[in-house]
Amino acid sequence: MPFLPITREEMEAYGWEQPDFVYIIGDAYIDHPSFGPAIISRVLENFGYKVCIISQPDINNNEDFKRFGEPRLAFLVCAGNIDSMVDHYSVSKRRRKKDYYTPGGVMGKRPDRALIRYSSKLRELYPNSAIVVGGIEASLRRLNHYDYWDNSVRRSILLDSKADLLLYGMGEKTIVQVADALDSGLDVKDIIYIRNSVWKTKDKDLLPTNAIMLPSYDEVLADKRNYVKSFQIQYKNTDAFTGKPLVEEYKNCFVVQNPPEFPLSQEEMDAVYALPYMRACHPLIEKKGHVPAIDEVKFSVIANRGCYGGCHFCALTMHQGRIIQSRTKESILNEVELISKDKDFKGYIHDIGGPTANFYRPACKKQLDKGVCTNRECIGYNPCKNLEVDHSEYLDILKEARKIPGVKKVFVRSGLRYDYIMYDKNKEFFEELVKYHVSGQLKVAPEHVDDRVLVRMGKPSRGLYDEFVRTYNKINEKFDMKQYLVPYLMSSHPGSTLDAAINLAEYLRDTGHMPEQVQDFYPTPGTASTCMYYTGIDPFTNEEVYVPRNPHEKAMQRALMQYKLPQNYDLVYEALVKAGRKDLIGYGKKCLIKPRK
Repeated sequence: MPFLPITREEMEAYGWEQPDFVYIIGDAYIDHPSFGPAIISRVLENFGYKVCIISQPDINNNEDFKRFGEPRLAFLVCAGNIDSMVDHYSVSKRRRKKDYYTPGGVMGKRPDRALIRYSSKLRELYPNSAIVVGGIEASLRRLNHYDYWDNSVRRSILLDSKADLLLYGMGEKTIVQVADALDSGLDVKDIIYIRNSVWKTKDKDLLPTNAIMLPSYDEVLADKRNYVKSFQIQYKNTDAFTGKPLVEEYKNCFVVQNPPEFPLSQEEMDAVYALPYMRACHPLIEKKGHVPAIDEVKFSVIANRGCYGGCHFCALTMHQGRIIQSRTKESILNEVELISKDKDFKGYIHDIGGPTANFYRPACKKQLDKGVCTNRECIGYNPCKNLEVDHSEYLDILKEARKIPGVKKVFVRSGLRYDYIMYDKNKEFFEELVKYHVSGQLKVAPEHVDDRVLVRMGKPSRGLYDEFVRTYNKINEKFDMKQYLVPYLMSSHPGSTLDAAINLAEYLRDTGHMPEQVQDFYPTPGTASTCMYYTGIDPFTNEEVYVPRNPHEKAMQRALMQYKLPQNYDLVYEALVKAGRKDLIGYGKKCLIKPRK
C-alpha cells in the first residue's frame, strides 16, 4: 500500500468499509519518519490495523471530521510535530507569518490549541467513541503546566481535551498495546495499565499503590513553590527503570501518569525506520502547495533519539527521556542508499543525527539496566565523572556513508554537543567533522557566555567554548579550509541580568560576530527553564533566580546582541546607562556605541 487513505474514495479503493483508527493530525500528511504521525500510522499498519488520516481538518466544518465515519476502535488525535501555540506565535506573542507544516506555508489551517479543539470537536460529534491523544502537544502538557500564552498554570490537557487516554513520549510500543487492548474488546476507560499513558478516574481505589502524589492542582495554583515541587517530582520520574506512577488531584477527579516505556532496542529502532514510508507529502495535499517542512528532512537520516545533554530550556528529557536509543550502522546506511536512489537526490545527505547528533550511545553502561541517575546530570555545567566519551561508532557510520555511490557529501546539521567533542581525548572525530561534514559553517549552541546564566541553562562554562573555538580554527588551518562557526545565543534566559547581557555584547564585540537573528528565551511547556521563568526558583537548587520578564528589559537584552544596528541605538544606550556601563559609550575600540550627537 502506498500512502494511507486521506479521502473516503481512497479508503474504498483499498476495499475497506470501516477503518480501525481515524487519525486527526494538525500538520499536512507527510509520510516520512521525521514526522510522528507517519511513524505511528505505519507501526499500526504493520500490526494489521487499518488507519485513515484526516489532515488539518476545518474546525468549523463537521463533515470534515465525519469523512470516514466512526472508526471501529478509536480516534487518534495529534496537534502536529510542534506545539500549535509555538507554531503560531513568536516569543513576543505575535502571529507568525508562515506555517512550515502546511501547504504553501499558509497560516491558519489549524486552530490554536489544536489538540483541545480537535478532540473536543470529536467528543461533540461522537460522544461514545474512544479518543486517544498524543504527540508533542499532549506529551508536554500531560500534567499541570505553565502556559506562557495565557500566563497561567493550566491543568492536564487530558481534561481540557475531553479525551479518554493520553499517550506521552515516543509511542511505538504504547500505541500497539492500546490497539491490541481495544481490539480485544476492552473499554478505553479500563486501559489504565500501559506505560507511557495518562488516564483519569474519579475512583480513588483505582490509584496505583506505589504512586507518588503530586501537589494537587489547587495547591499548585495557590503557591508557586508547589509548582516547583511538582516539576521536581515529574522531572525525576522520566526514566523507565526508576519512574513511579504520578497522581495529580483535581476537584472532581484524579489524573494518573503511568511510568515511561522502556527504550527501544536497536532491533526495534531498525524495524520502525524500515517501514515502507513514501518519504514525501501525500499527492493530494501537495497539489494545494508545497509543504516546506519536508525540505530539510527529506534527505536526512535519524540515527538516534533521546538526549542526556540536560539543557534546561529543552523539553527532550520530558518527551524522549535521557537514555540514548540508536539504530545499527546497517540500518542507517540502508536508508542512505535508499535516499541516494531518489529521483530528486543531488548527492547531498543533509544530516545523519538526532536531537544530539554525536550522542550515539548512552552516557554510561549503567543506564542500560539501571536507568539514569535522578540526582545528577550526565554532562551539563559539570559533567559526571562516569560519562563515557566515544565517537568511534558514529564516526564509522559517517565514513561508510561517504562511500555510498551517488553520495557527494554527508553533512551533520542536527545538534552537536561541542563539550562532548572537547571531552574526547581522541581528536579524530573533530578533524573528520571539520574536513568532511561541515557545509562552510558549523552551527553550535553555547547559548551564552556569562557563567551565571550558563549554570541556569545547564550548559558548560565559557572557558570550554573558547577552547573549542581555538581548536576548530586550528583544524581549519591544518586542512587549509576557511569555514566559520555560527553560535546560537539566547537572550533573557532566567538568570540573565542586564549586566550578563552586556557581557554577552562585549563577547560579540571581541569576536566580531553579529547574529542575524536573536533568539529570545521562549517559556515552552515541560522545561526546567520555564519552571524558573514562572516561579523565579531554580528547581535543581531551590535558589531564587532573577528572571527578566518586563518586555522593555527583554527588548534591551535583545538589542545588546545586535548593538551595531542603528535602530537599536536608543535601547543599547539606555541599557548601558542603567547598568552603569557608560565606559562602553565612546570612540574607543572597546566601546559598543558612540555618544549621542
